[in-house]
Amino acid sequence: MKVLAVSSIGGHWIQLLRLMPAFEDVTVEFMSTKQSFSTMVDGKKFYSIPDGNRWNKYGLVKCFFAILKVVETSKPDIIITTGAAPGLIALFIGKLFSIKTIWVDSIANCEQISMSGKIATKVADVVYTQWGHLEDNKVKFFGNVLG
Repeated sequence: MKVLAVSSIGGHWIQLLRLMPAFEDVTVEFMSTKQSFSTMVDGKKFYSIPDGNRWNKYGLVKCFFAILKVVETSKPDIIITTGAAPGLIALFIGKLFSIKTIWVDSIANCEQISMSGKIATKVADVVYTQWGHLEDNKVKFFGNVLG
């Protein structure tokens, strides 16, 4: 079993790292938008990708093609992401390849699911929230990764 774990920088990356105990019995490869993060996952395959967001459309295009190339060569069984835009792009690409996908919405979104998380409910196989009161028929609660 191979997992591709994807996130952008900041809190998304920290939350992704907090999920590492869940990856103990599988091969996990990491992908993020900052090359220096590779030092945080020593011994694991790491892919650096361009960043993009709703204000940087060109960055999103570059990010899409970089993720596409990694998914084609890595061939993960599961893609998991804590967001944001690069993670959402990875989910879309995963679906193109019939790869199982998981979105874990940021703990910072305590009042509602994030904009990307709302989109993920239409794409991902499973969407998790880190706040019990946000659980519904599309979004599951299983605890939080920072708790």
